[in-house]
Amino acid sequence: MATFFLAGPLVVFLIFVAPLWLLLHYRSKRKAANGLSQEDYEALQGLSDKAKGLQDRINTLERILDAESPNWRGHYDRS
Repeated sequence: MATFFLAGPLVVFLIFVAPLWLLLHYRSKRKAANGLSQEDYEALQGLSDKAKGLQDRINTLERILDAESPNWRGHYDRS
């Protein structure tokens, strides 16, 4: 009787759960090995463009601060 309580769940696991688990595991491995999808690549490009725009804004603000207050860098570097 005790072997039935152990063998039953083991059989269910081996027939249903293990194959599904392996299928999903190797599908995700194959998808990861293929690299970025087109949608992911476009999102990455958009983020890169946004970062470049923000860097340009920072450079512009630093040029303005350098022109208006030349000692601002020394004031903030000490903190």
